[in-house]
Amino acid sequence: MRNQSPTKIEQACRRASEGQLRMKTQFEQEVLSLRVDKDSFLKNDIDSPIPPNERANFKGLNYFPPDPGYRASKLERFDTPKPVMMVTSTGTRQAYLRYGAFTFRIQGRSLKLVVYKSAEDPYARSLFIPFSDQTSGRETYAAGRYLDIEEQDGNDYELDFNMAYNPYCAYSEHYTCPIPPAENRLPVKILAGEKNYK
Repeated sequence: MRNQSPTKIEQACRRASEGQLRMKTQFEQEVLSLRVDKDSFLKNDIDSPIPPNERANFKGLNYFPPDPGYRASKLERFDTPKPVMMVTSTGTRQAYLRYGAFTFRIQGRSLKLVVYKSAEDPYARSLFIPFSDQTSGRETYAAGRYLDIEEQDGNDYELDFNMAYNPYCAYSEHYTCPIPPAENRLPVKILAGEKNYK
């Protein structure tokens, strides 16, 4: 019987698949490298939020596996950022501006997350995305998680849930942390980023 050699189409598909695999591997390596740095900071840095008496036994955070499917890039800026007061874990309030919103699809659902900017320092370039989802209180910290991105002059953004992290309140009650507002409660499981500390 004659062996069938791959067609040009099959060869092209194979090359495309290999390229996607390499890209995914590079993505995973980048995420894992950042996690190693984060774990080192939490264990060794003087500014670590982990109580000093717990650091010796700290073996690293728990994470979901890196997944490039949990990313978004469509940010719509609001014409007039409106001020809001965000409740914190200690009952105080912090002032923010509603900067814009990411719209995206995950698990077949259209979703939106509002992006905030500090009202106390409106010239800062940091944007803040606190959120909760259907893993909150189960696989992840009950109060929710955070994402930070840098403000850009244009519209070239990437919101990567693999970078979702726990607020410092997850490690110690001595911190004051904004609680994600109701408008940023996602009705799906975001299986990316940091899991519960303990």
